[in-house]
Parts: sequence; structure tokens; C-alpha cells
Amino acid sequence: MPELLTSSTADLYRSLVSQAASHVAARFADVAQPASGASRAELQSLVDAVDLDAAGIGTPSAIREVDELFLAHAVWFHHPAYAAHLNCPVVLPAVAAESVLAAVNPSVDTYDQSTVGTLMERRLIDTVAGWVGFAAGDGVFTSGGTQSNLHALFLAREAAIAEAGPARASSLPRLVVFATASSHFSVGKSALLLGLAEDAVIEVADDGEGRMLPAALDEAVAAARAAGRLPMAVVATAGTTDRGVIDPLARIAEVCDRHGVWLHVDAAYGCGLLVSRRRRHLLTGIERARSVTVDFHKSFFQPVSSSAILVREPRDLAAGAWHADYLNPIENEEPNQVDKSLQTTRRFDALKLWVSLRALGADRIGEMFDAVIDLAARAGDLVEADPALELVGRTQLSTVLFRSVPGGSDPAEQDALVAGIRRVLFESGRALVAKTVIDGRPCLKLTLLNPETSLEDVRGILETVKDAATALAGMNPERELIGAGA
Repeated sequence: MPELLTSSTADLYRSLVSQAASHVAARFADVAQPASGASRAELQSLVDAVDLDAAGIGTPSAIREVDELFLAHAVWFHHPAYAAHLNCPVVLPAVAAESVLAAVNPSVDTYDQSTVGTLMERRLIDTVAGWVGFAAGDGVFTSGGTQSNLHALFLAREAAIAEAGPARASSLPRLVVFATASSHFSVGKSALLLGLAEDAVIEVADDGEGRMLPAALDEAVAAARAAGRLPMAVVATAGTTDRGVIDPLARIAEVCDRHGVWLHVDAAYGCGLLVSRRRRHLLTGIERARSVTVDFHKSFFQPVSSSAILVREPRDLAAGAWHADYLNPIENEEPNQVDKSLQTTRRFDALKLWVSLRALGADRIGEMFDAVIDLAARAGDLVEADPALELVGRTQLSTVLFRSVPGGSDPAEQDALVAGIRRVLFESGRALVAKTVIDGRPCLKLTLLNPETSLEDVRGILETVKDAATALAGMNPERELIGAGA
């Protein structure tokens, strides 16, 4: 059997893709819970049984093996009982576009490897920058929010060092970044990768619900300057990972303008609000940022990976430009995006969002994001009305933080139940929820990113949680570890 996709294998390509699609479609049609419930030991045994050094078994057999090994035990984000992390079910137009990407395999680092693909990505970046409010902005697609945040802070570092002039070498250990405790972990990781001091990330106080206090930021920046530090960037978050809350962007922008500090807005989670007719106002002030992270594979329902960094001033991207004679020689006038990206070889991930927007329209995607936010609000009401559960704050997006509070239990007992409940649900495969820590106490988290999940589906997850809590607390030993409430 020919191995490569060429003009002579077009019919074979059609047949093999059809086989693979049939297996996937069958699994989507029949999946009864978000995971199989197989143990790690069982899965490890299945993986170890495959001899990767053996002679090939042929593509049809290999595809069947993918079905039996991977698809049978995949985690299904589209299932209504999946409510753990920021993973979304994906829209079908994007899936179709993904199959095109894999077959054609373009790389959008240089124009001569992608031609029209480069121009389509540039057009899409212009469009999204316009949604943000960057009249003449620029940007580039990335692998995800972590890379986008790293890229933004790299640009901020270079801008701050450039302002230091001849003192460039001595300025690096003096640079500081301001963020809250609720900011994404990639802020601290980026500071490490960028060679900043161990104490470079200064934690700014919040309002008790995870939103940065502008007055506290003002004081922190002034104090840092007085101590001889160099403010490099402020990271505001439009959609914190756990609470799903949005920093007061406009007021933070005022502080940044007053102190002349780079404002980066991490809107990896909340970027879906850019196309929401009902909630776009929650991002007011984002247009005053110098850079913005957006993650389409969270709130635009795109397959991983689909993310971008956007900048208000295109010249800022030049800080990362690097020339290689074989790729982008200095005299080359082609629009080579390797000049803007931290990556070299890079997938044409923009195609997925392009096809989704053309097929569904931006308004429809905004409505889908609004639907999961509405669902989270109703789910919060369910939790709040249930004496066996405790709601841990309200969200502006689509997370629900809560604890199981069996009658007569004290806070220590409630805290001890959290990890056990999450483990029991995960090991059964019947419902997947996340665990996190809020104000020093563990709690459970639902992350609702499926527009087709109903309130009754959420009610089922909560009943499963309560059944697990009852069994773990020993209140009803006759019941199985997970009851029939899911």
C-alpha cells in the first residue's frame, strides 16, 4: 500500500479518511459517559501491549487499533457529564477544516509555504483585533494561552529594557510584573523563562472574589518604583480560571496609563465575550491594553490548538523578529510571519476559525458562549438552593465552585471529601468535575462549556456528587459508591 498522500493515492486517501471518520462518528453516537472508567493500570497494560518496533500492520488495521485503544477510552468533552476543565466541544465546521489542514499540511511561517493561507490568517487577525478595539492592531496565532502570555510578556520585557537605554544589562533583575493570585500560572512561569528575578511577580490585592483592585495596583506600582524596581507589565485577567471573573479593565488601564506601564489582558477564557451581543460590555477597557491573549479553543468552540496574541501597536512585534537566510532574508518583501511568531513551523490553525465564522457567523458563536454563561448562573442557583451543597462565590462566565456539606459535617470533614468525590467520579467515568483551592480551602468546580448541556444534565452531576459524598462519609453504607442519581 502506498504510504504518501499524492495524486496517485487520492482514492485511497478518501477511503481511509472515511474509515477513520466512521469509527469516530460511531463513538460519538454511542458514547454513554464522558470516560470509560478504565483504571490507569488497565490503560497502561493496553498501551504496553502494542509493539511499536514490529512490522507494520497496515493502515486499515492501525485505524481499527486507534478505535479500540484510543477512542474507546477517550475523554469526551461533548458529553453533558463532562464539566471539569476549560475544554469545549468543537463546532463541526472547524472539524472539517482540521481535516483539510492535516491533508494539505501548510506551514504559515513563511509566505512561500502557505501563500493564501498567510493572507487569510492576516485578515482574520485584523478582524479579531477590530473586535478588541485595536484600530490598527496586529498579532499572530499561537499554540495556546500559555504561549500567548509568554509572548506578550517577552514583548513587554523588551520594551521595558529598551526604555532603560544603556542600563539594559542591569535592568533585567529590577523588572517586575503585577498580577493577582487568580492570574494564570503562566504569568509566573513566563517570568522564570524570561530570566526575571525570583520575586519579579508582585501579587496585587483583589476584591475577595478574585478581581484586581485598581487602588491596590496603583499603590503596588508606586511602591515598586520607590524601591528601585522597574515596572514591566500589569497582567489583567478577563476570565480567571477558577472563579471565571473579570478584572475591572478600564480602571486598571487608567492606572497603567498614569504610570506608563504595559497592560496585558489575558482573555484566554473570556474572549468569547468579544462576539457576545449581550455581554460585550464586560470587556470594556480591553481596547486600552497593549497586548491581549485570546484562546479560541476555549470560548469559540475550536479544536486545539487555536489561540492568538494581539498587539495594539504592530511595531511591538518587531522585538521578536529574527532573520535566517533560508527563511526570511532581510531583502525579502514577502509577508513572512516567522518575523512575528515565537514558533517557526506553524500550523494554519486560523483556517478552523475562518471556516467556523463563515459557516456560523460571529453572532452565533457569541450566542453559544452566552448559553453556557446562562447555564452556569442557573447551576449556581441549583447549588445555592440545595442544603447538601455550598456555593463558593458567583462567576461572570461559566464556572461553578461548590462543596458537598453533608448534614452535621464540619469544615474539615467537608474539605476532606473534596478530593475523594472528584476521584470517585473520575474513576467511574460517569461524570468528570475538577478540584481546586479557593481562599485556602479545597472545593469542586464545574466548568460548563457545552451549549447543549441542559440544567437537568447539571442536576444529574450534582446528584452524583451528593451520592459519592454520602458513600464516602459513611452516612449510607448500603448504597454503592456512586448512587443512581447521575
